[in-house]
Amino acid sequence: MNLETSKTLGGVGAILTLIGFFGVLGIPYLAVASLLGLILILIALNGMASVYKDQSIFSYSLYGFIAGIVGAVVAAVVGIVAFFTYVNQLKDFLLQIYPSWDGKWSDISKLRGMTAQTSHLNASGILPFVGLVVLALVIFWAFLLVWAFLARKSLKTLAVKSGVGMFSTASLLLIIGAALTIVLIGVVVVWIAVLLLAIAFFQMKPQSEQPPPATYAEPPTQPTPV
Repeated sequence: MNLETSKTLGGVGAILTLIGFFGVLGIPYLAVASLLGLILILIALNGMASVYKDQSIFSYSLYGFIAGIVGAVVAAVVGIVAFFTYVNQLKDFLLQIYPSWDGKWSDISKLRGMTAQTSHLNASGILPFVGLVVLALVIFWAFLLVWAFLARKSLKTLAVKSGVGMFSTASLLLIIGAALTIVLIGVVVVWIAVLLLAIAFFQMKPQSEQPPPATYAEPPTQPTPV
């Protein structure tokens, strides 16, 4: 894979990842765009590792991607276990807030149109559930930091090899954003980092051919006077 193809795949992948961020607005299928975008970025980095003859460009990004997937899966498993373990306690808690709810999970969307009643709220029954949910979020956050750290190592190397400093800037924002996701503002920072990543990919230029070393003719040797 040549540099031109790799940078195109990387740029398109970054744009798809940007689009996928809008899945948080209630459009779930956009999350698929992010996953596809990340895969295209990985393919692009693999191509660039071959172009620049430095496998760390791809290996660090691959390890980071795996860490992110593992973190998401583990966090999801913990969240699902928490739900099914404390489903009755959660239902009782919701019935305290919305006594007119029929208790059917299929009708949970109707809660948005009901008036909440919190005057006699007792939350002690769902504290273990809340604890497990917090644990799931912390696990995901920790793996997200690992992903961002490894991605930074990959992109910093690419910045040096390609001469495009924006790769390094994007990787720095990626770590800052990952660290701040625990207060949600980090999502915006990560979005900006991915935007800069897309710009960096499209700024890459073909490797210029190095001119052959110049040769100089030796000056004629002057005869030694007798």
